[in-house]
Amino acid sequence: MSQQLIKGAPHSETSEKIWTRDFTLVVLSNFFVFLGFQMTLPTIPLFVGELGGNEQVIGIVVGMFTFSALLFRPYAGRILETRGRGFVYLLGLGIFVVSIGTFGFVTGLAFLLMLRFVQGIGFGFSTTASGTIATDLIPANRRGEGMGYFGLSGNLALAFGPTLGLALVGVISFPQLFLISAVLGLTALLLATRVRYKKVEKQTVALKKWDVYEKTAIPPSMLVFFITFTFGGIAAFLPAYSAQKGIMGIEWYFLLYAIALMVSRTFAGKIYDQHGHGLVFIPGTLLIFITMILLAWLPNSLTLYIAAILYGLGFGTVQPALQAWSVKESPPNRRGMANATFFSFFDLGIGIGAILFGQIAYLFGYSSIYKVAALSILCSIALYIIFVVKGRK
Repeated sequence: MSQQLIKGAPHSETSEKIWTRDFTLVVLSNFFVFLGFQMTLPTIPLFVGELGGNEQVIGIVVGMFTFSALLFRPYAGRILETRGRGFVYLLGLGIFVVSIGTFGFVTGLAFLLMLRFVQGIGFGFSTTASGTIATDLIPANRRGEGMGYFGLSGNLALAFGPTLGLALVGVISFPQLFLISAVLGLTALLLATRVRYKKVEKQTVALKKWDVYEKTAIPPSMLVFFITFTFGGIAAFLPAYSAQKGIMGIEWYFLLYAIALMVSRTFAGKIYDQHGHGLVFIPGTLLIFITMILLAWLPNSLTLYIAAILYGLGFGTVQPALQAWSVKESPPNRRGMANATFFSFFDLGIGIGAILFGQIAYLFGYSSIYKVAALSILCSIALYIIFVVKGRK
């Protein structure tokens, strides 16, 4: 398979080197777009509250973003294989920058919902493309390790983004916060223009109209759905839940979570490359399960911080392994679709979780969110046993 890059730079998938010029640029670009996004993660619910929305509306606003990303990711994967990596990546980043910058002009919930839908399209396109670009650039025999390093860029953004967003919203206005996020997205876009992207190869078999998913990526994608389902309850409602309990220091939760996430990614990918997903999935999901139990209980700040560390270790162990698994058995010319399939289920979990947990919080209280989330993790473990132990891949 030809691996010639635009501008004539050669690239060999058998090379052992991970940190090439182009991989470094993609990692930096990914960091800045995620930093802009993560700054709004805990502040969008506050903004919705300022506009007069309750827990149900918060869930819908969070879910609207992920569902729009979900809706367009499959087509992003298809376009990646027909129009090229760079086209999809730059288009997605451009949409993200414009939409998040426009948040500052929002005065009503209807307009916010529309912009969140548009933002989801941009984020879905850009993150599907960046994951595929990283997969192209990483040597096949070091893919788990390389995807772990790539994921660190998002983790670093998570380490600083939510804390920075919460700190800034106390001293500047929401429009100013959204403008800063847009500038960070623009920085990602400028870096992305310097990447030399793999050329699109001519399809030997014409793609069918509705051929937008890669079937070999379905098993790990189904597993990640039940895991990211838990994330909707944390991102959208944990700040309000901790405040209701009189527990201070929610910004430390996000920082500790991100640090633990980064630590786990430094070794989990290597374990996956050497021993497969068996040694990372069960331990990681058990840590997430314990996290949900602790959050349902949540008596004090110490428990909150322990939960942050366990969730970061668990999620950081499982997610890169599942993403590497999702592209492992896909043909090279369908890696974009494999990544799109994986992140579609990823988004679906967050979106359904946020909307469902909004209803649960409204009817039964915040604690019930994490009890349901714990059951979701048990479902993921059960599916893993079906797929792997019984050989139903």
